[in-house]
Amino acid sequence: MHYPESYSSEDIQQILQVAIARRQNKEELSREQLWEIASELDIDRSSIETAERDWLEQKAIAQKRQEFNLYRRQTFQQRLTKYLIINTFLVSFNLLLAGVASWSLYVMLFWGLALALNGWKAYQTQGADYERAFQRWSFQNEVKQTFVSLWDKLQKAWQI
Repeated sequence: MHYPESYSSEDIQQILQVAIARRQNKEELSREQLWEIASELDIDRSSIETAERDWLEQKAIAQKRQEFNLYRRQTFQQRLTKYLIINTFLVSFNLLLAGVASWSLYVMLFWGLALALNGWKAYQTQGADYERAFQRWSFQNEVKQTFVSLWDKLQKAWQI
């Protein structure tokens, strides 16, 4: 096998990722070890701090996206359950009264169409609509957290 004399920074990153993943002891690296590795690679402290901060922000956003996706899917499952319960009742009621399922099928069909579109949106994780919905949900959660925090502070102030 022929080894190159030099590597691109992307190649180095990939080689190091493979090497770290194959380490015999699977324990985590400390933050100090991260600084040491960066120092040995001649990466200045401000660059590693910026990279670490960016990584933490990306990790937080990824966590928020997971929470958002879970929220959307749980909301859809609740709507699906409500649809099944109500439409089972309506079809049963229609069968009991008329002997055939007539008008209840129209309700089930149109509501089912709306539910299918809602389900498609719930499992969609890309695109402009998804980004707008995520931004709106994120903003609403931040506002809610702000009010909860403010309310907690006011309650503590009144108790003193």
